[in-house]
Amino acid sequence: MVDGFGDTEWLARTRASGDVAAWLARIPYARRIGVSAAPAEDGEGLIFRLEPREDNVGNRLLPALHGGVVAAFMETAATLDLMLAAREPRLPRIVDVSLDYLRSARVVPTLARCELMREGRRLANVRVHAWQQSEDVPVATARLHFVLGEPGA
Repeated sequence: MVDGFGDTEWLARTRASGDVAAWLARIPYARRIGVSAAPAEDGEGLIFRLEPREDNVGNRLLPALHGGVVAAFMETAATLDLMLAAREPRLPRIVDVSLDYLRSARVVPTLARCELMREGRRLANVRVHAWQQSEDVPVATARLHFVLGEPGA
């Protein structure tokens, strides 16, 4: 068993086919807040999507998504994107997260794109930006640093 992701063979097989939906299905909080992923229309990686659920609202007066939901969404996107983009099948562990909230995230679909900035032997850095109406107007950006597990571990 690899931390809830099944055996190493399953992890390698789902990674080879790009089956991020199978990974998301094994993350209860990702299912609860409504995270999904699909190939980007421009062919540049994946676009992650956070559904506009009433349970995700933090400020009912605006209304706006809870900052913790936005952070969990971006963390999930970065982790899964790294698992897919890494040179070898590995389970990364977050060491550090820096998240900048740029504007209120309204209760509409929220999208995110990740960029693997660096993958070393033991560490990786991923940048994420999340937006709603236009990718050019992000609601939040994040930088995440990961320790990479041993291949197949």
